[in-house]
Amino acid sequence: MKRVDDFRLRLGKQELVPIMVGGMGVDISTAELALEAARLGGIGHISDAMVPTVSDRRFNTKYVKNKLRQYKFNVANTEKAVVKFDLGLLAEATAMHVGRTMEAKRGEGMIFANCMEKLTMNDPRETLRVRLKAALDNGIDGVTLAAGLHLGSFGLIEEHPRFRDVKLGIIVSSLRALQLFLKKSARTNRLPDYVVIEGPLAGGHLGFGMDWAQYDLVSIVTEIREWMKAEKIDIPLIPAGGIFTGSDAVAFMEAGAAAVQVATRFTVSKECGLPEDVQQEYFKAGETDIVVNTISPTGYPMRMLKSSPAIGDGIRPNCEAYGYLLDAKGNCQYIEAYNREVALHPDAKKIKVWDKTCLCTQMRNFELWTCGHYTYRLKDTSRQDASGKYELLTAEHIFHDYQFSVDNKIALPTAPPA
Repeated sequence: MKRVDDFRLRLGKQELVPIMVGGMGVDISTAELALEAARLGGIGHISDAMVPTVSDRRFNTKYVKNKLRQYKFNVANTEKAVVKFDLGLLAEATAMHVGRTMEAKRGEGMIFANCMEKLTMNDPRETLRVRLKAALDNGIDGVTLAAGLHLGSFGLIEEHPRFRDVKLGIIVSSLRALQLFLKKSARTNRLPDYVVIEGPLAGGHLGFGMDWAQYDLVSIVTEIREWMKAEKIDIPLIPAGGIFTGSDAVAFMEAGAAAVQVATRFTVSKECGLPEDVQQEYFKAGETDIVVNTISPTGYPMRMLKSSPAIGDGIRPNCEAYGYLLDAKGNCQYIEAYNREVALHPDAKKIKVWDKTCLCTQMRNFELWTCGHYTYRLKDTSRQDASGKYELLTAEHIFHDYQFSVDNKIALPTAPPA
């Protein structure tokens, strides 16, 4: 019976344990988690979602405070077009986040940055260019293009000296999305080094509509693999979403996948950035506690725990401090929803906004509990103490369970002495 460790992912000249830990933002996939995955011979991700906020946490910088001070005059205004990021400071924050992570890297694995196209930041093209360039400048091993089609992203960095050697990948949820990306990127004469195929059971934003349950990862992977074979395109395929055990991973690799991307099980690791009280909510969740809704202002459906404090919370938009989802004209769907509710309830001290959420503030505060479909199975991966609290796991324990387990078994943490 094969194990994940019987396979290897080949990226260029490098051989890796075929386990990629997904890039969960905001700072849920921490540098510490990514460093552990790399130390163990796999691939870890850091996310560049809200990287000035992450820098403030990690390095005690004051990007958010200073941005709020700069635009405080605009807090009460509904018009947000004036609120912009200083691109030099954005590059500086990205440089610290990436550079210091790479300085700390040990082991034979790699560290990639997960880069979200949907972080429009009131200047979509230039903020994306700055984040990509700064990641390459500061030694990142690879960049995974996420949360969008990224049709022009290769073009933003094609003149960078590392464009041909850094590992570049794209997350897609359909053959059509991959075909569009390859067509638009063809003029750069560079294929992606890997393709992450994210299915409908993944956590956070989904690349599907609310009909997500009609799709399945195996069928999507098979369709993409057969098309690539017919087109004589050789790019490693990495399925993601709902791969809960080492045996799940082996099944994909025996069918031709080069590796797997996993994330849900690492949300309850000690190295994860989630506060421990939130991690306990993940452990306690049942299957009916997990929902897919459309409250994200990005326009994508999103999977989360239905007990997330962010759902229905009518917090005032905090674009002057954050503003990561402002489009090129300074608009955000949450601002529209919030202003609508304020107009409908002019005398209310506290309003409810059910159809959208302030994603920036809520993700920053760990109040939006995004999760994978199989989060309800996390309780089966740990032990409870006498008080009912679940034991957090080390990233190494989870990684090795994927790497060496067989027969769909999950290794529990070592029981405390009697």
